Amino acid sequence: MLVLTRKPAEIIRIGEDIVIKVIKTGKGTVKIGIEAPSNVRVMRGELVEDEAPAPVIPASFTVAMRAVSDQYPHVA
Repeated sequence: MLVLTRKPAEIIRIGEDIVIKVIKTGKGTVKIGIEAPSNVRVMRGELVEDEAPAPVIPASFTVAMRAVSDQYPHVA
């Protein structure tokens, strides 16, 4: 598991086309925005059925994951 520290308005990029941006932080909470292609399903973890097997994450995906600066004006 990769653990990162981000401040409001900073982002994390996953691969070429997924962007996670910290929108707001508060006492014990964080609001994030996720920008992903329409073919990528984004769901809260508690909505996923318990019977579903955990997805297998290929090593190439982990290598592609990296944090970048907050200089992405296209991410609102």
